[in-house]
Amino acid sequence: MAKKLKTPFKAPVVDRLSVRVLVDSAYERFMPKGGHEYCSIEHIGRISNRQMTTLACEWGLSLHLESVADGRNAQYLLDFGYTPEIISRNFQLLDIDPGQIDGLILSHAHRDHYGGLEGFVERFRYQMPEQLSFYIGGEGVFRERWTRGSEGEIVGLGAPDCARLTAQHVDAVVCETPRDLGGAFSTGYIERESFEKVTGGSLVEAEDHFSEAERQGKLVTDTHPEEHATCYIVKGRGLVVISSCGHTGIVNTVRMAKAVTNTEKVHAIIGGFHLGTAPDDYIEHTVEAFKEFDPDIVLPMHCTGARFIEAMRRTMPKTLVTTNVGSRFTFGA
Repeated sequence: MAKKLKTPFKAPVVDRLSVRVLVDSAYERFMPKGGHEYCSIEHIGRISNRQMTTLACEWGLSLHLESVADGRNAQYLLDFGYTPEIISRNFQLLDIDPGQIDGLILSHAHRDHYGGLEGFVERFRYQMPEQLSFYIGGEGVFRERWTRGSEGEIVGLGAPDCARLTAQHVDAVVCETPRDLGGAFSTGYIERESFEKVTGGSLVEAEDHFSEAERQGKLVTDTHPEEHATCYIVKGRGLVVISSCGHTGIVNTVRMAKAVTNTEKVHAIIGGFHLGTAPDDYIEHTVEAFKEFDPDIVLPMHCTGARFIEAMRRTMPKTLVTTNVGSRFTFGA
């Protein structure tokens, strides 16, 4: 049961939503035509009129989101993959018009989601609208992050360059609380109330003021306070929850989307669920939670992991939809 807010957030409602995969880890040219009772599915085989090129893949995620409400179209890019070369290449091959992009959204500050951002902006900014918002879950996305390498060494992950984006007239908009983006909405901060553990492995400098860890400049586990989810309410269908990585927990994420909108019906759960290294019992617990959510569609991507997909295939086969770079999934009328 979703927790009710004292002052419900009035989420926008759209007539139709299309989610196109710009960057992910796999592309199958001969993907068979797909169909589903609750969404239309379009896969890309040969790139029309471009015989000598094809879509490219990498470890990372980027989605093109397009919604229609009362005749008005709204388009966003959610995350930007690991490198600017891949997102820029696929963006052009799929003939997406940069002049129609209404805003940029970053789910969280890991390089496989922000790495292509600055190069993409520099390449296409002159074709984009003069006013361009960059929606983030908190200013902490601009903090340096680290991880441990294979030999235990500390490796820098970098951070998005706020000054570089500002110089391109890309204005950061912080979504610490639920926010209407125009068609889409942000959950804001995701409460951690389920069985799930915060995952991800990155490290940040301690910020607990006057603590010994801060005084010594120690690195501590990243709790991802800035991670937020991008969501929609599709008229007559319900919530579409898009979790790019789900470090705060995919169950927590869906519960948060339900709570901030006071909506019970979950239509689709999409994106990375960060279950690739999860223990089997943790995956089964997550599948049980999905049964309770009773979504019409589950569309796993990126870091979700093969074992969760197999568990879904065993237990909720009519709900599971598989994806492919370039594919477009349309929900609603």
